[in-house]
Amino acid sequence: MLRTLVFFLLFWPLTFFVAITGILVSLLGADLFHSYSRLWGRAALLLAGVRLEVEGLEHLPRQGPVILMANHQSSFDIFALQWALPIQFRFLAKTELFRIPVVGMAMRRIGHIPVDRGDSRKAMHSLREAGRRIASGTSAVIFPEGTRSSDGFLLPFKKGGFLLALQARVPLVPVAIDGSYRIMPKGTRCICGGRIRMRLFAPIETVGMDRRRSEELMEQVRSRIASAIDKECAP
Repeated sequence: MLRTLVFFLLFWPLTFFVAITGILVSLLGADLFHSYSRLWGRAALLLAGVRLEVEGLEHLPRQGPVILMANHQSSFDIFALQWALPIQFRFLAKTELFRIPVVGMAMRRIGHIPVDRGDSRKAMHSLREAGRRIASGTSAVIFPEGTRSSDGFLLPFKKGGFLLALQARVPLVPVAIDGSYRIMPKGTRCICGGRIRMRLFAPIETVGMDRRRSEELMEQVRSRIASAIDKECAP
């Protein structure tokens, strides 16, 4: 209980500070703002008493954009990815986050992409916007489950991000995140310190694949992520 109280007393002032100062930093470029915001991710992990272990960073291509496909166990996945990935990338994130005063403006300034999960037409528009960002050379992070898992089991994957990868003809990098659902389970505000393990897999090339192979591509990503988490792959 004390950890949770201390976390939220410090986290929200820190978040608004980073958002306000980051908006000013963004005047010098969105990429610089993204680099600055990595410190926010690191601070959130430290405040919660979370140890992050990362392996497979060597699988990130040195040149060109990728789409990183990560499972989603907790809100702390955001902080872990923000701190761990030493590349420029943008999240596809739920629209509700962009409605938070100041924070939403900062997210738009940095270039994160809102996704309306309740409107398929708007969701497709978000994917097209992500395609434009990728074409300009910026990587994207997508949670193919579409929402957080409440128990660590993998949820069914949605196809949109895989179709985007096939259209953009960029590699997919599966990212397995394990243990974050214990830090702050979905539906609660109780924070427990602990360990998050993150593993990046070798890129899966999409050049030469067409839309008819989206299911195959989805299964390749899913099987890799499932192999690196404690929970068995759910149907």
